[in-house]
Amino acid sequence: MRRREALDRIFELSAKACQSGEWWESFATVLNTSGRGVRSKMKKAVMVLAGVTSVLVFSLASATRSPAQAPAPKTAENVFKNIQVLKNIPADQLIPSMQFISASLGVECEFCHVEGAFEKDDKKPKQSARKMMQMMFTTNRDNFEGHREITCYSCHRGTVDPLRTPVVKDEGALPTIAQRDEPQADARKVSADPIVEKYVVALGGADAIRKVTSRIEKGTATVGGRQIPVVVYAKAPDKRASVMSMPSGDSITAYDGHGGWLSNPRRPVQAMNSSEAEAARLDADLYLPVRLKEIFDELRVRRAERINDHEVTLVVGVREGKPDVKLYFDQQSGLLVRMLRYAETALGLNPTQIDYADYREQGGVKTPFRWTVARPGGRFSIQVEQVEQNVPVDDNEFVPSARAPLLPEKSAAH
Repeated sequence: MRRREALDRIFELSAKACQSGEWWESFATVLNTSGRGVRSKMKKAVMVLAGVTSVLVFSLASATRSPAQAPAPKTAENVFKNIQVLKNIPADQLIPSMQFISASLGVECEFCHVEGAFEKDDKKPKQSARKMMQMMFTTNRDNFEGHREITCYSCHRGTVDPLRTPVVKDEGALPTIAQRDEPQADARKVSADPIVEKYVVALGGADAIRKVTSRIEKGTATVGGRQIPVVVYAKAPDKRASVMSMPSGDSITAYDGHGGWLSNPRRPVQAMNSSEAEAARLDADLYLPVRLKEIFDELRVRRAERINDHEVTLVVGVREGKPDVKLYFDQQSGLLVRMLRYAETALGLNPTQIDYADYREQGGVKTPFRWTVARPGGRFSIQVEQVEQNVPVDDNEFVPSARAPLLPEKSAAH
């Protein structure tokens, strides 16, 4: 397979990276039919592109079916082969859990798995990983009342071999200490209301924001040096669809206010998993700035920080039973410059960081024309070139279409 053909295949397959075991088997096939010179670049491209689908298209909800039609959720051992430890977790949690391990150890799939035969136990690191997971679960159960306080990253910190000996610092160097998100000393006296209000005013005001009933954004995503045309359709209150013009056809992701779906060239329509559904509730909300106090049970002000030489204020959005969402507001402009959110997995939280920049006024409301999405596996940027507001947007943009027949389900293994 030629380099360009292989990369084109990867751009198609990457949109499924967080969804199903079928993706892993398909990716392994592409790797095994590609030259070695292509493999390394392809692997890194996929780690970046795995995040494009859910963030570029603003994530999605769990399914387009009604609850009455939805089948009972499958567990990992029902869908994947040779599952020994994570048997009873939801099947859609397995791939994100593997991504958590990859990020925690700074490795790729083939560190533990046999390419093209993920179910095999030929590699020792796979056996070690199972023992480490069991040790982690036992430690949390016996010492922290079952709360997940210890994860893979607690010791590994992005390396295969955890450090066992304290490091001697260079002269004059200060030790680096990881800071928890502790509240300010007078946090109980600090309200997030003025920060949120300043943000709304900076965008143009609550009335102007609510007057926007639709938005069409056209731009370019830059991933690994390659540019991909993108069009994003949004319609109040919470409908959103993104069309990426891939080399072999359009890749479409949409959220209709109730459910979400993804369609790729020559692939069946796919529903997104529950973790992505949580992100959808934020990203698809056209009136998010004026609804922050409704969406979160509590907004907690944390210590001031610096991002790109700008003083920012951190506000943590708290929702019961869900990971916190961190919002960073520029102290001078009041604008939101960063959102840090987390996807739940069986082993820990996978972070997604979105930086917003190049705010411009369009139709009386400011919107970011550039955002950069970063995950442990890589990053990509999106530059919006044109924004239209209050223009007709057909509801069919958000309805799943028969892009391809439903293919027989395949299973990979871990």
